Amino acid sequence: MAPATAEEAIPDLLEELEGLFQAHHRLVFGAAFRITGNAADAEDVLQTVFLRLAGRDRAAPRLENCESYLRRAAINAALDVLRARRAEDSVPLEDSQPDPGQPERSDLRDFLRRSLAKLSPKAAEVFALRFFEGHGNREIARLLGMSQVRVAVTVHRARRRLQKEIGSYLGGGL
Repeated sequence: MAPATAEEAIPDLLEELEGLFQAHHRLVFGAAFRITGNAADAEDVLQTVFLRLAGRDRAAPRLENCESYLRRAAINAALDVLRARRAEDSVPLEDSQPDPGQPERSDLRDFLRRSLAKLSPKAAEVFALRFFEGHGNREIARLLGMSQVRVAVTVHRARRRLQKEIGSYLGGGL
């Protein structure tokens, strides 16, 4: 029998949310960490994803594939973190100083993350699913409701753009 009032429904909602968290928190954290490269940011993404899920309209259709929904939500929230960080990290040209020599590996990772945040949301999501999450084009197409051809084209274009940006960052060659 369904609860008669909203107050009676709260324990059921909390139990459902707790079950989803227990089942999928590692997936959400892992997806976020692979994109942000930072445990604190990944924790923030984890919290954001589950708070959004808790605030979801209960009249909305039930999620058919929670794992897919949570993975996509984690990727998108992590990309939002990168975009916000990019805006915070911007420095006026006159205040920036070139760094002589080759960048360190962590600098290159940070640059890649900032470059990823410059892609369109869909391209960044496809790229993250392909190269950070390790999904094939067929699986990405299924997860995102796209054709495999569109996924392949999006991956190709995102890689080319990122290769160009990284090549210019390294001083010309990739």
